[in-house]
Amino acid sequence: MQIDELRDEVEQVSAFYAERHRIDRTDDWFVLKLNEEVGELTQAYLARAGQARDKGRTSEELESDFRSELADVLAQVLLIARRFDVNVADEVARKWLVWKPTQ
Repeated sequence: MQIDELRDEVEQVSAFYAERHRIDRTDDWFVLKLNEEVGELTQAYLARAGQARDKGRTSEELESDFRSELADVLAQVLLIARRFDVNVADEVARKWLVWKPTQ
């Protein structure tokens, strides 16, 4: 799946969820939601690394939590990019891939 397709599918899910729970997805909401998701990723990472309470979760559950939170962060980034009409692939190429070592 291409990143644009993923972005559009994530948007469909987010819009449905927001409608169902009466969430007003303002510009602020998109950015603040990313902050929330990064916090959850941090918590999952710390638990996985043994630096926070595991709350009785197994190592497999902690790994699953970490992966899920990483997906949430990516999804929220894609939603922000869509909201502000940012082509993520182009921006990554412009900002990161110009530093790719020549082979």
